[in-house]
Amino acid sequence: MILKYIFDRIMALTGLLFLWPVLLIVTIIIRIKMPDGSPFFCQQRVGKDGKLFTMYKFRSMSVHHNGSTVSVAGENRITPIGAILRRYKIDELPELWNVLIADMSFVGPRPDVPGYADLLQGDDRIVLTLRPGITGPASLKYRDEEELLSTMEDPIRYNDEFIYPDKVRINRYYATHYSFIDDLKIIFCTVLGKNMIYNNEKI
Repeated sequence: MILKYIFDRIMALTGLLFLWPVLLIVTIIIRIKMPDGSPFFCQQRVGKDGKLFTMYKFRSMSVHHNGSTVSVAGENRITPIGAILRRYKIDELPELWNVLIADMSFVGPRPDVPGYADLLQGDDRIVLTLRPGITGPASLKYRDEEELLSTMEDPIRYNDEFIYPDKVRINRYYATHYSFIDDLKIIFCTVLGKNMIYNNEKI
């Protein structure tokens, strides 16, 4: 995966150099619209080999809330400007820094909070050999995850019993069938909002 590592560093640096005006403008907008806290959301996530790292995102929720780690569309803790940032994935842009410093990759499993990935057992732990990604095959399949969970009577249970195990299945396949070409396809499909066929299923 040397090519993947080099690609991540070069593209993350390029992205930060070109997108810094956007990052600055979004930071100012969040500061104005949500003045009760930092424009950035920093949280410990489980990374490669199970090591914790600090992931950076634009803040999309109110500072004072007692919500769970499972987000559902339409929650009161998500602010109006935050809903826009999340809808267009703008809140993910600061993760370019995580990619640049090699905490993350452009493509891989989404980084989980402690209590999920670090508790994987048996063959599922192969997922931990990967750097977490800004996007990935599981992210493509569940790009509308928050909307799906909003239709469930018990979203946390549905996530834990159905969505998360399916993500682990997809990420296990990704770990054992890595392809740089597939990575490029996944990135393009993420940016363009398109679907693709991966492991004989539409994601």
